[in-house]
Amino acid sequence: MKLKFCGAAGTTTGSQHLLEINGKRILLDCGLYQGSRKHAYDINCCFPHFDPASVDIVILSHAHIDHSGNLPNLTKKGYSGNIYATHATRDLCQIMLADSARIQESDIEWLNKHRQREGLPHVEPLYSEQDAERCLRQFVTLGYDRPMPIADGVTLTFIDAGHILGSAQILLDVIDHEDSNKHKRFLFSGDVGRGGNEVLRDPVPAQNIDFLLMESTYGGREHEAPPGMTDRFAEVIQQAIRSGGKILIPAFAVERTQQLLYVLHDLFESGRIPRIPVFVDSPLAVSATEIYRLHPDAFNDEVYEDLFQKQNPFGFEQLTLVRSVTGSKALNDIKGTAIIIAASGMCEAGRILHHLKNNISNPKTTVLFVGYCADNTLGRRIRDGERDVPILGGRYQVRARIEIVDSFSGHADHSELLGYFSRITGPKTHTWLVHGETERSTILRDALAEHHHHPIDLAELGNTVEF
Repeated sequence: MKLKFCGAAGTTTGSQHLLEINGKRILLDCGLYQGSRKHAYDINCCFPHFDPASVDIVILSHAHIDHSGNLPNLTKKGYSGNIYATHATRDLCQIMLADSARIQESDIEWLNKHRQREGLPHVEPLYSEQDAERCLRQFVTLGYDRPMPIADGVTLTFIDAGHILGSAQILLDVIDHEDSNKHKRFLFSGDVGRGGNEVLRDPVPAQNIDFLLMESTYGGREHEAPPGMTDRFAEVIQQAIRSGGKILIPAFAVERTQQLLYVLHDLFESGRIPRIPVFVDSPLAVSATEIYRLHPDAFNDEVYEDLFQKQNPFGFEQLTLVRSVTGSKALNDIKGTAIIIAASGMCEAGRILHHLKNNISNPKTTVLFVGYCADNTLGRRIRDGERDVPILGGRYQVRARIEIVDSFSGHADHSELLGYFSRITGPKTHTWLVHGETERSTILRDALAEHHHHPIDLAELGNTVEF
C-alpha cells in the first residue's frame, strides 16, 4: 500500500489523501483548500498532486466543504468512477455543493470587476451549479456498518464518526491480491465528534486496526465547556430575555443550527425558558434542517425516540424558517425579544453580518457564540472583546452583551482525541496525523507517543509513504 498526502497536511483544510492498494488508486475526501484567494484558487483548480482521470475510486467521509467541496471540479476534470458516501452525506452534498458553486460564482464576479480595471483577463469559477449536479450522479451510498467490496481485495465499511449528520470513519479491509493470507485494516478517522452530542450518536470505536490516518484539529487545545451544557445555555437565554433585546446566534448552517433547534425545543417544552420567537435566517440551514429529519439512523437514542413521539424534534410553534431576502430584512423591524440564528458561525459571511450591523451597537442585544472562531475572523475579534469592529464596509461600536457557550463544537478536543485513539483496538503499527496545523499535530503526536510505541508521524504535503 502507498499513501500520498495531497491536502490537509500541515493545515486543517483541503482534505485529500490518495491510497494505492492492489493496483487501484483510492482518493479519501476531495475538499476545497481555503486560504488567500489566489493561492487557494491555484491549488483547487489544478489538482497538483495527481491527475483526476487517474483515480479509480473516491470515498467521502462527510459533507463539510473542506472535505467534499472540490468533488464537482474532480469530476469535471475527468474523474468518472464512483463516489462512496453515507446516505445523509450525499443528501447534504446536494445542497452544500450547489451553495459552494453559487458562492464561487459570486466571488469570481466581484474579482473579475477588479481584474478588468487592472487590465487582467477574467477567471472562471472552479465549477458551476450544473457541475455540482452532475457530480452527484456518481454517488453510491451505503449505510453505517454495511461492508461493501469496492475493488479487488478491498472492502469498505462506514463507521459513525459522530461529527455531523452522516459523518463516517472510513474502514478498509485489505487482502493482498498476491497473497490471500495477508489481511490488514486501514482506518481514516475523518473528523471525529466529541461524543455526548445533543443529537448525534457517539463516535464508534473501530476494531483491530493496523494503520490509522487520524485528524488532529484540536491537538493541544481543550474546549471551554463539555458537551451537553444546556443549563449554561438556558441561563444565557434567560438573561438575554430580561434585557429585552434580540439574541443573535452566529451558527454554521449544517449541524450547529440543528443542534440549537433541538436544544431550544427541549427547553421550551420543559418550561426552562419562556417561549419566544425563533428565526433561522439561512436558506442553507433551512434545507439542511429538512434533511436531518430523513436520517434517523444517525441520531442518538433520545432524539430517535423523539422523532417518532414529537414528529419533528427540530421544529416548534415559535419557529420561523426564513429563506427569502425580503423575510430576512423584515427581521430588522422586530420589536422585543427574539432569537435569530444565522450563518456563518465565524461571522465572515452570510446574513449574520447584516444582523450584527443593525444590532451590535444596541446594549440590549446579546450576541451568543456557540462554537470556535478562528483567529483573525470577525467572530474572534468580537469574542476577544474588541469594542470597534468592521462590518460590511463600516465600523461599529460593540455595545451588545457578548456571551460564549462553547459546548456545541462538533470537533473532538485534545483529551477527546486521546480517548478516541485509545478506544481503537489493534496494533496500530503506523499512525499519520492530518487535518491540523503543524503545531497542533505535533502536540497531539507527542501526547500519543507517551502511551503508544509504534510510529506516529505528521503528514507532509506531497509526500508518499509505503507500508
